[in-house]
Formats: sequence, C-alpha cells, structure tokens
Amino acid sequence: MGIVNIEDDLHEQLRRASKASCRSINAQAAFWIRLGMLCELNPGLTFQELVARELRAAGVEATGRTAAAA
Repeated sequence: MGIVNIEDDLHEQLRRASKASCRSINAQAAFWIRLGMLCELNPGLTFQELVARELRAAGVEATGRTAAAA
C-alpha cells in the first residue's frame, strides 16, 4: 500500500463525504477512485448504471418494490 498526496481542499471534501456516506476517509477515497476509473472506462454509462452494475457483480439483488415505485 502506498501514500497518495492530495490537496488539502480535496482531503476536506473526502472527510465530509465520508461522514455523509458512513465510510472511512480511505474507503471514500477508494470509492471515488474506483468510480472515476469506471467512468473513464465506460463513458456511455451513467453513475447510476455503473453503481447498479457493480452491485449486481457483488451479488446484491433488489428485493421488492420501493415505496416510490409503488
């Protein structure tokens, strides 16, 4: 594992986003890096499509309809 140097402002945004997402700062950075890489590799897919694809690949399945879909 290595160390990545980032700007102080970006680190502050990571800290704030990690609290909102209930992730560690490192996990939030990894999430952003992974999604950024997936966006570059799949420019025709939306964020929601990429996340749904990753969830399916991890074995996460939707269970029933949500209240908003009803």
